[in-house]
Amino acid sequence: INNSIWFINNFSNINVIEEFLITNPVSENRYMITGIVYCALIQLNDKISEENDCEKIIENFISIILYLISEKMNKYILYDLSSLYSILVKYVSFGNKSFEYLESSNIIEIIKLFFYKVWPEGKRKGYVNMISYRPFRPLKVDLDYYEKARKGFSLFEWVDAIVASMGYDPDAFIGADEDDTMKKKLEFCSRLLIAIEPRVNIIELGPKGTGKSYCYNNNSKYLWLLVNGGTTRAEMFYNRSTRQYGPLKTHDGLGVDEVTTFDIKDNEVRSMFKGYLEAGKATIGNVTFASKCGICLLGNIPLSEQMLPYGTDFYRYLPGIFRESALMDRFHGFIQGWKIPRLSVGSIYEGWAINIEYLSEIMHSLRTCSEYGKIFDEIVSYDATADLRDVKAVKKLATAYTKLLFPHIKTLSGLSEADKLEFIAAYEKYCLAPAIEKRGIIRLQCHLLDKEYPLEMPSLYVDSSANQMQI
Repeated sequence: INNSIWFINNFSNINVIEEFLITNPVSENRYMITGIVYCALIQLNDKISEENDCEKIIENFISIILYLISEKMNKYILYDLSSLYSILVKYVSFGNKSFEYLESSNIIEIIKLFFYKVWPEGKRKGYVNMISYRPFRPLKVDLDYYEKARKGFSLFEWVDAIVASMGYDPDAFIGADEDDTMKKKLEFCSRLLIAIEPRVNIIELGPKGTGKSYCYNNNSKYLWLLVNGGTTRAEMFYNRSTRQYGPLKTHDGLGVDEVTTFDIKDNEVRSMFKGYLEAGKATIGNVTFASKCGICLLGNIPLSEQMLPYGTDFYRYLPGIFRESALMDRFHGFIQGWKIPRLSVGSIYEGWAINIEYLSEIMHSLRTCSEYGKIFDEIVSYDATADLRDVKAVKKLATAYTKLLFPHIKTLSGLSEADKLEFIAAYEKYCLAPAIEKRGIIRLQCHLLDKEYPLEMPSLYVDSSANQMQI
C-alpha cells in the first residue's frame, strides 16, 4: 500500500517511475506492478475532486504502465502481462472496444480512461471506463513526401542525416580518407537493414562499446531485443497457455544480444528455429504462422592491438547451434563491428536530425515496397551456375541498402541518361558491393565449417543491359 500511495503521487513523472521499477526488480515479486496498478485505480477517487481533473490525470495512465513493463523492464525480466490483463478486464470497463490486439502485441498502445464521479449502479467505488483506444502511432508518414525530401540531399548528406537520427555524431566516424569514412558510416547504418527489408537475417560481431545493443533496442519499436541468454518456444514463437505470439510474429526484427551465451536446449525449438530461418514459417501444435521478421545475432569478439579480429573463423564465437554450415548459410550477411569506431560521450549527436520515431515508421512502411528489388533484376548480372542462396542474399541486402540510401529511386525509367549512369555507379559502390562483401563473409564461414561449400562467391556485377530472371 505504501508503494501504491507513492505511485499515485508520482506516476505523472515517467522518469521517476522508471527509476523506481528498476531499483525494485519485478523478479522479487512478479505481481508488484499489477498490485500497484490495481491500488492506483481503486484509490484514485481520494486524489481527484472533479471529473476534468481526473481526465487529465488518468489519460494515458495504462499506456505508461505498459510502456515501462514491455519496453523498459524486458532487460531485467520477461514480464508476463497476463496478470495485468486480468486486473484491467476485472476493474476497467471496455464497452465495445476490443482488447484482443493489446493482448497479442507488444506494440505500445494509447488507452484513454475516464473516472466516474458518480458510479453506475452495480459498479464498485473507483469505476473506470475506457473511452478511446488506438495503437500508439505518434507520427503519420507520407512516403511520397519522404522520397521527394530525399532529393534535396546529396548521398553523403543523407548518410550523415541517418547517422544523426540514430543518435550519433557523423563527425565521430573518421577514416583514413573520405571513402574510408563513408564505409565506416555505412557499416554503422547497416544495423537498420533488418528494419527496412523483410526477413533479413544477419550477424554482427565486434568489440564492446560500439552501440550494438543500444541501436537495436532504441532505433525502432518494431525491433525486439532478446537479452536473457536463452529462449523457449513460448518466448520466441507462441505461448499456448496465454495464446500470445512471440516477437518473431509481432515484430519486424529480433535481435539476440550477447549471442555467445545464447542457447536453445529444446530440440523441438531448435528445429523450429532452423525452419523459420529458411522459410519464415513455424508450426506449434495446431497453430501455424508465417512472418517477415528478420533475425540478428549480436556478440562481442576480442581484437588485436591493430583493432582487427584474430583470424577469419568468426563462427567459433557463436554458440553450438550456429556452428552448422546449413544453418549458417541461412544468414544473408555479416556486419564487421570492428569497422565501427568505439563510441564515446563526444559521439552523441546534439542538433537537428530526422526524428527516429518517424524514421522507424518510414522503414516499417518501406518493407512492403517491392519496386526496389526490381532494380537489382534489371541491372545486376551473374552466371547461370551461381548459387541461388548467394544471389538471393545479395539481392536482399542490396535492396535494403537501396531503400535506405535511395528511397526516391524506385525505377530507372524516367531518369535522364546522365542521372541513370550516376545512379548505377552509386548503386554498384554503395548497395551491391557492400551486399557482396557481407554475404562473402557468410560464404567463408560455411566453407570453413564444411568444405562442400565453395570458398569463392559467384560473380555478380552491374550490367545495365542485363535482363535477368526474377529472384
